[in-house]
Amino acid sequence: MIFGKKDHLVGLDIGSSFIKVAELKVTGKGIVLHKFGMARIAPGSIVDGRIVNIDALANDIRTLFKSQKIREKNVAISTGGHSVVIKTINISTRTEKQLHDTISSEAEQYIPYDIDDVNIDYQILESGESSSDQMSVLLVAVKKDLVAEYIELIQMAGLYPRIIDVDTFALQNAYDILPCDDMGKITLLIDVGASKISLNILKDKVSLMMRDMMLGTYQVIEEISRKLDITLDEAEQMANGRTNDVQSQESLQEINLKIAQSWCSEVCEVVNTYQSSANYEKIDKIVLSGGGVFIEAFKDSLLSELDADLSIMNPFDALIVNLKKFPDSFIAEAGPLAPIAIGLALRRVADK
Repeated sequence: MIFGKKDHLVGLDIGSSFIKVAELKVTGKGIVLHKFGMARIAPGSIVDGRIVNIDALANDIRTLFKSQKIREKNVAISTGGHSVVIKTINISTRTEKQLHDTISSEAEQYIPYDIDDVNIDYQILESGESSSDQMSVLLVAVKKDLVAEYIELIQMAGLYPRIIDVDTFALQNAYDILPCDDMGKITLLIDVGASKISLNILKDKVSLMMRDMMLGTYQVIEEISRKLDITLDEAEQMANGRTNDVQSQESLQEINLKIAQSWCSEVCEVVNTYQSSANYEKIDKIVLSGGGVFIEAFKDSLLSELDADLSIMNPFDALIVNLKKFPDSFIAEAGPLAPIAIGLALRRVADK
């Protein structure tokens, strides 16, 4: 069976460049990759995490589900960016009921929006280190109008949005199922999408700090187009390596290095913020995902600045994969792009 008819969800990762869909099946031997597909969306459908062309995007989602022959209509989706605020806060210890009753007033000082304009959720993490009278709470606030946008989109696509998650949570969900014997190490998850970089610092499967930065691989395409005076489509082909011109390749390397170094600088700023609040705990591991993994200069910059082990996340490593259905070449290419979709597909209807 596929998890259970009532609890089963399809993971739908809606990015600004691609949409990805994943469906998993549980067997006695483990979790099986049942369906997985991805498709490019119409340019400009999503800008800065907000839906601009809802009709085109709903059609793209319907087409992807049809092409993958996915019949299940209950989906888990996620979002991120400026309209999502994630903070770890320390507050005085209280009961679950007391926290539920006071979370809005506690959250108000950390959220740059009117408290009436956001949906708030939270999770108790652990007791604060500084005092037994303190508790650590992961606070999440999402603008209500953003939630309404995504609900309308999913319904227009003929689907039912059962869970609206946060990208960084879905990323961690995929990481948590990977075979790993060093979860106790301080780990930095970095997902580099077309227009957003999601960061999650964690230890023992507990998130310590999360950040979204409105940066991404589309910067490379825009810079190629500007510097070489070519169209965005031509720039994208060049960014994807579809050129043999030596001069163009040299220009691409220069642009990749420049942008990779700017990404690395922003990442290091977040790491420094974390370290200054956590007794300067060192980052032991970096786990990369998203389209940015294919930019070698970014990996090199991270290694030189953070002095940590670096690996590429492939959530398919934790799944049973039919190689006749999903050949090695597909797994190698799609793996780094799949974590958020897989993380969402692991969710159940009753999850908090």
